[in-house]
Amino acid sequence: MTDERDHREEIAGLLLAAGGGRRLGGRPKALLEHRGRLLVEHAVGVLRTAGCRRIHVVLGAQAADVRSRADLSGCVLVDNPDWAEGMGSSLRAGLGSLAGTGARAALVSLVDQPGIGPEAVARVLGAYDGDGSLASASYDGERGHPVLFGAAHWAGIAATATGDRGARAYLKDRAGRLRLVECADVAEPYDIDTEADLSHLE
Repeated sequence: MTDERDHREEIAGLLLAAGGGRRLGGRPKALLEHRGRLLVEHAVGVLRTAGCRRIHVVLGAQAADVRSRADLSGCVLVDNPDWAEGMGSSLRAGLGSLAGTGARAALVSLVDQPGIGPEAVARVLGAYDGDGSLASASYDGERGHPVLFGAAHWAGIAATATGDRGARAYLKDRAGRLRLVECADVAEPYDIDTEADLSHLE
């Protein structure tokens, strides 16, 4: 019990919520509604329920509106002025914000995947084994989110995260070391990217 509690203190939840929703007519994904809450609030709730005590939220598009409309109390809010460059810039900003916090790993999740709930997040958290951790949820064997990055990997990820690829290249180069955690039985990894995808929101 003590070990589990200590481990949770070492892992920070890192929510990437900066996207501008270009294919959604410029509506920031963080401000979409799902089950009576803004999508960013829902995503933070998922991380908290799964056991993340420290949560950093990277904001970008209409950051001021997100700050004023969303209840993100208890979270560290990180502004990414380069959000239009893609997810890579948000990942860099988020990992940079964890420097000096004592976190030894980051559990990275995306604001536009409401089909991934606490069960899947908790499974990936369970793959933590120190600052060398490298694990990812998988869906029928295909790598997806959330992803767990030990602190030993942060500098390498930041150096290669560009455009919308995020950590894809870094993980591909280390496929043999990446632990896949199957989550297809408890989550659906769809993205809210287009108008058609809004049917997933309730």
